[in-house]
Amino acid sequence: MQAARDNDTIAALCSAPGGAVAIVRISGPLALDIGNSVWNGKKKLSKADARALLFGLSPAETGKTGDPTLAVFMPAPNSYTGEDVVELHCHGGTMVVKEILDATTRAGARQAEPGEFTLRAFLNGKLDLTQAEAVCDIITARGEMALHMAERQMSGALGDQIRENRAALVDVLAECESRLDFPEEDLDWKKTTETAASIANATNAIRDLRESRSDAAILREGVNVVIAGRPNSGKSSLLNLLLGYGRAIVTHLPGTTRDTLEESTILRNIPVRLIDTAGIRDADDIIEKIGVGKSIESLTRATVVVWVLDASHVPREEETRVMREHAKRPERVVAVWNKTDLLEESAAAALPNAEPAAETVRCSVMEKTGTDSLLDAIERVVWGGAPRAEPEIAVNARHAALLDQAIDALDTVPESIENEDWELAAVNLRSAIHALGVVIGENADPDVLDDIFSRFCIGK
Repeated sequence: MQAARDNDTIAALCSAPGGAVAIVRISGPLALDIGNSVWNGKKKLSKADARALLFGLSPAETGKTGDPTLAVFMPAPNSYTGEDVVELHCHGGTMVVKEILDATTRAGARQAEPGEFTLRAFLNGKLDLTQAEAVCDIITARGEMALHMAERQMSGALGDQIRENRAALVDVLAECESRLDFPEEDLDWKKTTETAASIANATNAIRDLRESRSDAAILREGVNVVIAGRPNSGKSSLLNLLLGYGRAIVTHLPGTTRDTLEESTILRNIPVRLIDTAGIRDADDIIEKIGVGKSIESLTRATVVVWVLDASHVPREEETRVMREHAKRPERVVAVWNKTDLLEESAAAALPNAEPAAETVRCSVMEKTGTDSLLDAIERVVWGGAPRAEPEIAVNARHAALLDQAIDALDTVPESIENEDWELAAVNLRSAIHALGVVIGENADPDVLDDIFSRFCIGK
């Protein structure tokens, strides 16, 4: 935070490493001078050629040929950071980028800190704090819905709603304060019922935003889906099927998987951490015992437990008994009768619901049947019902905590207004207005900014 307030010039690689083309960004009051020191073209970078890509070589140092590089100058305030910015577009090799960055340091720039370009954009009024957070969300998005949600937040959708409701509260606060300051004056005040209704409408809108937190957490942070069951029921084969490639070793021998195996994927636009576990049974082998213990432990951190049952196993009651014993929260369990290909069609159709699981699915991992039904069931458990439509706006944990503060502060304001207790109403309105201001960064604490922007990578 302190570094961003210094009137210095920073530089960093702002594109992903390892690509064919790399972009080195320089931002600050000396950006143009440093850019011209590092890069050499037929003509110098200048305001006359602002936002035009010019061809040259970099680094422009004696004794070095330099890498063919495109350079562009974007003068303040019309740049990403709101400062003078120079970008150098060079080949993506590690040494090429290192030489250019070393040259910028020798010319007077310093290495940018994590998130410092976006922090400067925020401090210079180019973005509000919700938009700045959306930059990080776009970079880390793990599914289409998460990406689209971040893009809408980046466009200002969340910040606009916060400002709209905050402005409504400010209007009410102004009336409360005028009533306190001029109690004897016959001013054109609104009816108390009308003012109280305005507060109620704003509170409901803020509460609706707060309710989007759970959906946002799923899309941003993902969920753990633990694949569990008795040995040789087809857990590892199911993992491979859901991933689309052979990640886990599969054999006909029970106990092949002896440790948890974790892989990330996207299922129905939900970021998922798939966790394959060792078959749960009473084991004599010490290594298998450890694996079974880890399997049972993994059930405690699961958002969804996919319990695989062997439909060909006789008696089937043993399969469901183990599930009932270890799957302690049935509302998050999807029971999967696997190996239905080994049964007659009528027998497969007659497989009972595995009580007390929330969902029961019949499938054959070997023949890849029933996969859509399984994904449907996982979706219903994750969302707690029907799959969600793509949310227009969804708040994060920081936003939700501040919205809770605003809602709590507004809880008694309508009653205070109807009772004409203007002083108490004003105190609570100020608290709510302050909390909403922190959401968009109008009065954010420096420590809050440090925490937010420290999560960014260097160059963003």
